[in-house]
Amino acid sequence: MAQIVSLTGVEARDAERLEHLIKDVAPLELAGPADLSFIESSKYADSLAKTHAGACLMPERFEGCVPEHLIVLRTSEPYRAFVAVHSALYPQSLRPVSLFEGNDIAPGATIHPTARLESDVIIDPGVVIGPRAEIGSGTIIASNAVIGPDVSIGRDCVIGAGVSIMYALIGDRVAIHPGCHIGQDGFGFIPGAKTVKVPQTGRVIIQHDVEIGAGTTIDRGGIRDTVIGEASKIDNQCQIGHNVILGRHCIVVAQCGLSGSVTLEDYAALGGSVGLAPHVRIGRGAQVAARSGVMSDVPAGQVWGGYPARPRKQWMRQQAMLARLATPGTKPPDDAKAPDES
Repeated sequence: MAQIVSLTGVEARDAERLEHLIKDVAPLELAGPADLSFIESSKYADSLAKTHAGACLMPERFEGCVPEHLIVLRTSEPYRAFVAVHSALYPQSLRPVSLFEGNDIAPGATIHPTARLESDVIIDPGVVIGPRAEIGSGTIIASNAVIGPDVSIGRDCVIGAGVSIMYALIGDRVAIHPGCHIGQDGFGFIPGAKTVKVPQTGRVIIQHDVEIGAGTTIDRGGIRDTVIGEASKIDNQCQIGHNVILGRHCIVVAQCGLSGSVTLEDYAALGGSVGLAPHVRIGRGAQVAARSGVMSDVPAGQVWGGYPARPRKQWMRQQAMLARLATPGTKPPDDAKAPDES
């Protein structure tokens, strides 16, 4: 317990109980005497009162609900502290390892003679690495991944099973989860009596510390590069179209679709299943609510939502008015107000 206090900086209500041994982490309803749990929402107050956990991270306001046996660890950010402990207990979960549990180039991998691999690269069975590809030290390539000609992958990366990467330059410490496809042609056609394909000759540039979820596709650029900025995180099953530019530290949640030439500035965030029309720009730090359809630029720092997306307060007012109109016998007020947004 004393190590948890030292690691997270939390305050122990009962300092004399810091010798209690914590071996694992668990949710309140499943935790036992050797487990650490956390609470930060009153929604789980009943679970707190009934928990068998040995210790719990919590804000001070929950202390009146704790059972007598529970060791209270006070913090204003319990989940952040919980993640720090969880990470310390399970460091291997932060970076996938070889599925084959290998530590070298496995038999059954096919590597072109002109490919260049630095030391300590792990290659699982079934991997194909094409001509002139470059793989940095400490990188893991999982089974059945395909790395195309001239692709460059940096150091300490993880390329998941069944991933294909073409026409791409990838930085260090990048994690690409299973089933992703990076660098295929974008959807470029000129419609008419005979549909004409537009050449796709750009690349995909993925900067350092990016993580890309399973099943996501990122198209190569048409006449310029598609770029995924440093430390951005893309969830599972997203579609990133050609010429898209993601800034640094962007968040793109599952099932988002970014049309060609979209730009997300630094720290922008998209909720799940957001769709962006071609060429729109999401400003620095702006957020778009889940399942929104964005047809025009979103200014920096604003929160938009709806279909078509518009500023959040306007969207909420319109939703409130529609709800009143749909209720028989209810007359909407002259100035419909948004519901409480707290």
